[in-house]
Amino acid sequence: MRSTEDLLAAEPPPATPRRKRWYRGIGAQVAVAMVLGVVVGFAFPDFAVDLKIVGDLFLSLVKAGVAPLVFLTVVMGIASAGDLKKASRIGLLALIYFEVVSTIALLIGLVAANVLSVGMGARTDATGAAADVPSGESEHGFTAFLKDIVPDNFIGAFSSGQLLQVVVLAVLFGAGLMMLKPHMQAQVNKGLEVISETFFAFVNVIMKLAPIGAFGAIAYSVGANGTGMLLALAELVLQYWVVVALFIGGVLGLVCLLAGFNIVRILQYVRVEMTLVLGTASSEAALPGLLKKLTRIGCSKQSVGLVVPTGYAFNLDGTSIYMAICSMFVANAYGIDMGIGQQAGLMLIMLLTSKGAATVSGGTFVVFASTVAATGYLPVEGVAVLFGVYRLMSMATAFCNTFGNVVATFVVAKWCKEMDTDKVNAALADPKAFLARTEPELDDRPAESEGPAVPSPALTSSTKK
Repeated sequence: MRSTEDLLAAEPPPATPRRKRWYRGIGAQVAVAMVLGVVVGFAFPDFAVDLKIVGDLFLSLVKAGVAPLVFLTVVMGIASAGDLKKASRIGLLALIYFEVVSTIALLIGLVAANVLSVGMGARTDATGAAADVPSGESEHGFTAFLKDIVPDNFIGAFSSGQLLQVVVLAVLFGAGLMMLKPHMQAQVNKGLEVISETFFAFVNVIMKLAPIGAFGAIAYSVGANGTGMLLALAELVLQYWVVVALFIGGVLGLVCLLAGFNIVRILQYVRVEMTLVLGTASSEAALPGLLKKLTRIGCSKQSVGLVVPTGYAFNLDGTSIYMAICSMFVANAYGIDMGIGQQAGLMLIMLLTSKGAATVSGGTFVVFASTVAATGYLPVEGVAVLFGVYRLMSMATAFCNTFGNVVATFVVAKWCKEMDTDKVNAALADPKAFLARTEPELDDRPAESEGPAVPSPALTSSTKK
């Protein structure tokens, strides 16, 4: 029989971990905040309009950390690739994927607009539009696009918030880093890892404010547009959401199926980030979390570092659908009959201008207005009709853009063999259980259970597979 001293000295049995209460999760908090925002928007519309500043301040804080994170992630992704040839192969396949899927999105948007006859019931209302519409300050063509992506100031690219310029700088910086001597590369990589982890911690602090930001953004949207929305615009919003849902479930679902993934499981894995995107109507709000989660699940650091930030500039599926449907709405609202030839020409214009949504202050709506002006036959004043409901549509746009980039990362990583397939499959078999594990548990697990550990972004300069 054991003595009292032995019993006291013995280690207590491991305590059963408490189950995390649902309301402590950031996703649940954002969802509740969105519901409260809707209630406040309808009950106190005047007060809700003033809450716009709350959402704007939160997005400003998020954007403050996005550009540095993108720069560090791309640079370290190139550095971990080991050679420029490997990095360029991932980038080339990613760009091919982006162009194909974006073109399909434009085609689906045009077909849906014709089938649904969007804007046909708004002819009498559209002609009276008189709203302040933000307009781009520069021309948007292929030449202007090239000028936009090449910065003339290293720091200016960060301060202006032009994400595509930051990507260009990061690619060139990463290429230069790989030309250094090995001992110098190691020193620079070590410093970048520390800085990157610090920025992730900085963004994690900001994410604590996500429910407040989502509440303000939703309350403003409902308060400004809720009860005063025209029937035709309400139908447009509903139709747009349906088309986006069909694109995600149909096109992206088929892409996932062909690549060997379950789109529902992927959505479950990134549900917190996608909920945040819906609440803030901003793709940037989810970027820090996605950079970390996609690496954690088993996609290599170089694939995540190259595909995700580049996709935020080139893979804008939701933006493509928005521009196609809304262009046809303006045409139908003003009684302009667009034949197949004109619609084909419109699609070619949108293939170029849609890439500018990441480089223009004001995003999708400003680029859409510029596209309408570039056609020469669609009335620019018709764009004002859509300004009031842009916020309601931008939630679906941001969701589609963001989730499209998540799918692109999985597909490109698998194409390039930059993925721990066994680990990804095991994680997607039960995303909730995988997310419940802590980072130390993942790093200390037996090698034969789920494959080798994969570092989170910016932990090491070499990728473990």
